[in-house]
Amino acid sequence: MSAIPNVKLSKLRESRAIVGDARLRDTFKNNTQTGTVYATIPYFGLLSGTAQNYDGETDLETENTTTYEQGVFTYGRMNGWTEADFSFDVTGGVDFMANVRNQINNYWNSVDQDVILAILKGIFAMSATGSGAIKTSNAAFVEAHTFDISQPGTPSTTGEMCMDATTLNSAIQKACGDNKSKFSLVFCHSAVATNLENLKLLAYLKYTDAQGIERDLEMGTWNGRLVVVDDSLPASIVAGDSEKNTEAYTEYITYILGEGAIGFEDVGAKVPYEMVRDAKTRGGEDTLISRKRHAISVAGISYTKASQAKNSPTNVELENGKNWSLVSDGTNTIEHKAVPIARIISRG
Repeated sequence: MSAIPNVKLSKLRESRAIVGDARLRDTFKNNTQTGTVYATIPYFGLLSGTAQNYDGETDLETENTTTYEQGVFTYGRMNGWTEADFSFDVTGGVDFMANVRNQINNYWNSVDQDVILAILKGIFAMSATGSGAIKTSNAAFVEAHTFDISQPGTPSTTGEMCMDATTLNSAIQKACGDNKSKFSLVFCHSAVATNLENLKLLAYLKYTDAQGIERDLEMGTWNGRLVVVDDSLPASIVAGDSEKNTEAYTEYITYILGEGAIGFEDVGAKVPYEMVRDAKTRGGEDTLISRKRHAISVAGISYTKASQAKNSPTNVELENGKNWSLVSDGTNTIEHKAVPIARIISRG
């Protein structure tokens, strides 16, 4: 399985939005404990304070850095594919399992991408998470990191509430101010991508496979940022209003990630792949079973595990805003502009 190139994951890693995280390796993979599925680890605050006058007379007053706590987690997924011997016999020896092997990396890419999209949905559902200053900060993050051009009168130079040449730059500036240069990856629906193509803002990447054939990667670049196109991105129909004389429309959500936004580590399963032979059923059949376990951290965001039933969270649980909060020290959170994650709501 490892001989099959995983081109998509390689490109995502090149964007630096999804990166390895040594803290996850130390916690979940190199740890001598067994059964670790969730952990709270230190998250170090930035240096701050006003520089004092060095004049040979004034006594120095020192500052303290705040150490916050961040919740990180692992998730596991598994699947299996079965083919009967009879299929091999009646097709003149077609190797169905070879077909499974050729597609398995793409399959797990899709599974992992769905997990990431569930995480992003959960992060933008955390407006009511926490209490006091933490709840206020979580709500402030969601508002500041959301750029909504789906309504009339919102900033879209096309006048159609769709993406244009200025949308990306405006969205990341609203989210992170002078840190906007950190953003490096865009997840968008094909309808949004098509609009960008029509405006000549999107160019697709290609790669050459082992047979020397050039293929599309279903990835492009927009203003130098990698663009992943996938129709699993949120697209919802908003009903029209006859009283206000408005028509129904489709609302699309596009996510933008900065460098190091997602920490991602393969922490492994005891048996990641195995073949199971059943000689009795259907005259004989083979099953390829695959298992995956990954560890995840989100820059500046803590997974709270407030609503999780089992050792591995489901995608529905990851979408739950109750499970997410800005990294905090129990009283105050980090500055939301330090989190390189944003979203755009548009009509295309």
